[in-house]
Formats: sequence, C-alpha cells, structure tokens
Amino acid sequence: MIRWFTALLVLITASVQAQETSTGLMPLKITKIPDVTYAQVDRHDLKLDIYLPTSVETAPLLVYIHGGAWRRGSKEEIPTEAFIQAGYALASVEFRMSGVAMFPAQIHDIKAAIRYLRGNASKYGFDASRIGIYGTSSGGHLVSVVAVSNGDAVMEGSLGDYLDQSSDVQAVVSYYGASNLTSILKQSTPHGLRVREPALDLLIGGQPEDQPDLARLASPVFHVDANSAPLLMLHGDQDPQMPINQSHELQHAYQQQGVEVKFEVVHGAAHGSPHFVTDKNNTLVKEFFDRHLR
Repeated sequence: MIRWFTALLVLITASVQAQETSTGLMPLKITKIPDVTYAQVDRHDLKLDIYLPTSVETAPLLVYIHGGAWRRGSKEEIPTEAFIQAGYALASVEFRMSGVAMFPAQIHDIKAAIRYLRGNASKYGFDASRIGIYGTSSGGHLVSVVAVSNGDAVMEGSLGDYLDQSSDVQAVVSYYGASNLTSILKQSTPHGLRVREPALDLLIGGQPEDQPDLARLASPVFHVDANSAPLLMLHGDQDPQMPINQSHELQHAYQQQGVEVKFEVVHGAAHGSPHFVTDKNNTLVKEFFDRHLR
C-alpha cells in the first residue's frame, strides 16, 4: 500500500473503549485476540488476529486479507474498524508471502484459515455458518480467487487440522484487485508495470507469457461458475497502479455466468486512497454483507 494510505490504517488494541461518536452513540467495545495459530507449514506457524465486538453475541464473521503486491504487508493492517463497529467479528489473516511460496500457496493458507475459523466458531463466540471475505489491492485479487473457488480441489490445499470443515465463502468484496494476469500488463501504466512485473516474478515464477498455465490459474476471470460467491468490487477511476479494466473484466465474467456482481466505480480515487473508507462506501459494503450474511 502507498505510504499515505498506510497512515490511515487503524491498529485496534485489545479491549479498547473508543470515545463517543458524532452520532452520540458509544462505539462497541472491541476485544482483540492476537496471533492465533490456524495451521503450520514447513514448521512455520500461520497466524490470524480475531477482533470481537464484545457486546454482540454470535456476531457474523468477516475475513480480511491485506494488500502489498503479494510480497509484503501485515495482518495488523486493518483499513477500517467500521465493520466491527457494525457488529461483525473480524479475522485478519497472515499468509505466505510470494517470496516464500508461489501461488496457489496463498489461497491454500486462506482456505485453511477459513476452515479453522469455522471449526472454532463456538470457542470464540462468532457465527461462521456464513462467512464474508474482503481484501485490498493484492488482497483484493486473492479474495476474488477465493470467491470463484468454492469447492475447487486444486485451490483447497490440505493445511491445518480442520479438513472436515468447509472453506466456502458466501460474500466477497474486492477493493481495487487484479482479476486477469494474462491481460494486466497490457493494461498497465508505466508505474503499474514497475510494480507488477517484479511482483509477478515472485507470485507465479515469471511473467504471464512465460508461465501461461499458472497465470491463468491465478486469474479469477477464467474460473467463475454457478458456485462462485456474490461479489462486490470497488475500484478508483484514477488508479495508476491497478488497471480499472481488471474489475470490468471480472464483472463481465460474472455477468456471463449469471452470478450476482456489483461494481462500484469510485470517482477520483487512486490506488488505496481514503475515498474507499468513506461513510458512504463503508455503508455500501456493510449493506452487501448484511444481505448475504445476516
């Protein structure tokens, strides 16, 4: 993420009572359960953080996937606490960076986290019968892959101790994510190419023309079917890093399959700008999750 957006990220500490809001309503008290191990791979613990609105019983669950060009970033980087304040539990997931493991390792990790969360819902007190997932930038790409891979054995992986649990998700929100690695470079600005080319070298082991099978596997546009989860996308029309046509392509693929999709163009927004976490856009996302998860 770019530096000035990172400055907006909210790091929520355990059991913090926020000050009174402008509406006069006291925000929900939030409990953070940090560094929960959800699986192990190559003797390395994979961890997630859980945020609970403590006055809400059996809150529905959202999973957050951070950005960072697949090669950096942290589960500590939560773009907004608005959804927790709206009564959702949140799990922010660590996954293997592309410098550690190539695609689809990231998806295997995320799906293992979802299985863990479903298997431990009663322990933590949230409702994981229906799960929503959202992500920003490269995290938006990863959650889009998750959206189109419900029941996909190749993407499922075998990590963790909860293989009897489903990794399916019921609603997905992608903020300015990629969707077609076979077309992304042709659509990119010079700045976008400087970011994307080295990132793809790590993610798929080369450029898309050199790794066509893996590039296609990592491209959600080719895998949309009737089992794909409902999708909401937000993308800025001034994004110099992630081509907005990537979201247009995924919207078209969804429409071709007759699966629910909504694409919100955020006018004037660049990559990761504060436009995405305005009250208006947070409400849009919340209403989408409410419709599918509550």
